[in-house]
Amino acid sequence: MLLIGLIIVGILILPRILKPQPQPSPTLRRANKKPKLAWTLRLAIVLTVLWPLCWALYFRPWQQTGLISFVAVGIVPVTIFWCVKWILAGMQLK
Repeated sequence: MLLIGLIIVGILILPRILKPQPQPSPTLRRANKKPKLAWTLRLAIVLTVLWPLCWALYFRPWQQTGLISFVAVGIVPVTIFWCVKWILAGMQLK
């Protein structure tokens, strides 16, 4: 009786317990990783915030006297930088 029980356990239950787990595909493993930002991109993001902020403190556009100067020196260079970066990133994808 014990021998028959061991044979049943060996045939029916052990293969389910010892079944090898499928390995995830390499593309699936890469898809789960979060993209990391390069230090140059992090620096560009910080400068994008600090540049207009510093010029806003200098020109004080809320007083209506330095609004045009603030836009010309504080906003336009940042906009041009990100437009050029966006265009160059599109050229590298091809």
